Amino acid sequence: MEKDKPSVGIRRSMAPLAWLYGLGVNFRNSLFDRKILKQKSFDIPVICVGNLTVGGTGKTPHIEYLIRLLSPQYKVAVLSRGYKRKSNDFLIVDTDSKAHNVGDEPLQIKQKFPETLVVVDKNRVNGIRKILSIEKEERPNVILLDDGFQHRYVQPSLSILLVDSNRPVFEDRLLPMGSLREPLKGKERASIVIVTKCDPDMQPIDFRIYTNGLNLYAFQQLYFTSFDYGTVTPLFPDLQGNPLQARDLRKKHVFLIAGIASPQPLVDKVELFTYNLYTKFFPDHHSFTKRDIQSIRELTDTVDDNNKIILTTEKDAVRLRALPYLDEEIKKMLYYIPVRVTFIEEKEQEQFNNNILEHVRNYQTNSRLPEE
Repeated sequence: MEKDKPSVGIRRSMAPLAWLYGLGVNFRNSLFDRKILKQKSFDIPVICVGNLTVGGTGKTPHIEYLIRLLSPQYKVAVLSRGYKRKSNDFLIVDTDSKAHNVGDEPLQIKQKFPETLVVVDKNRVNGIRKILSIEKEERPNVILLDDGFQHRYVQPSLSILLVDSNRPVFEDRLLPMGSLREPLKGKERASIVIVTKCDPDMQPIDFRIYTNGLNLYAFQQLYFTSFDYGTVTPLFPDLQGNPLQARDLRKKHVFLIAGIASPQPLVDKVELFTYNLYTKFFPDHHSFTKRDIQSIRELTDTVDDNNKIILTTEKDAVRLRALPYLDEEIKKMLYYIPVRVTFIEEKEQEQFNNNILEHVRNYQTNSRLPEE
């Protein structure tokens, strides 16, 4: 039986506002295309990872994939605006930074890759300039621009566009009618397009649906990735003990708490490992309050069994770990599940890796050539 084609919810009553929004976005893009608004390029590889939609397409896991790929050969920096942080200025992220100052995703990246330079700045041109002002010995060889596809004042050396397999962009509409930040035509700026969050058992018809729907140019490369969920890890290991394997969840009551844009793929995964799943979702990048924690406690109290855990995402774990009002009982129950990007086809992964490494290598070589 063929898998049903994913569908996109459209708020048709919002069509007039979407039309007005589209006028503004198209006008802005035309100013860049006609070079009235200037883009700044740099003598360093700048790889932009972004999307056309609001909501999660898996940018952070793909940034982390690039860090793992590039770090053995190059010094890598990550530049993000630090979504929902309380300031807009340039900041260098430390492992002990606070999420409300630097953003949860930059902090997550820094804590997982402490040797990687992670900085936040709403003004990406300014951020790159400050990165390049670092002492030469410490200066990175490549910059990963997180969620910078619409920040057109920077001219990246390579743009990677992510599209969520669960919400096909070719069926979507502009905000607020749909979730597109800009018209689908914007995909033409990408050298690489990745369809993310795919079913690992994708069928040939699914590949054709996205390939035909995206209708890319010959110069654009198309890849398909999925998420591989890792060992269930205690958020407070001093209180909880050992990590849990998937089989350990079978007889546990699992309370899945998430403040992410698209929790359904995670729900589908956890449902494979437990018969007793309870969910409570919050808005993306949610700052947990005392009342939220109380509501989570009330949810867990509905089950009169000590064999239970609270499971959350890596991004939520960054914010929860810093809360001063978690009592020991809650801490003992809290676990998170790490995620990694995997390619649906092994040959695609090898091709993607080679293309990224070759781009960085060639860009660095060309940037050293004297100008005529």
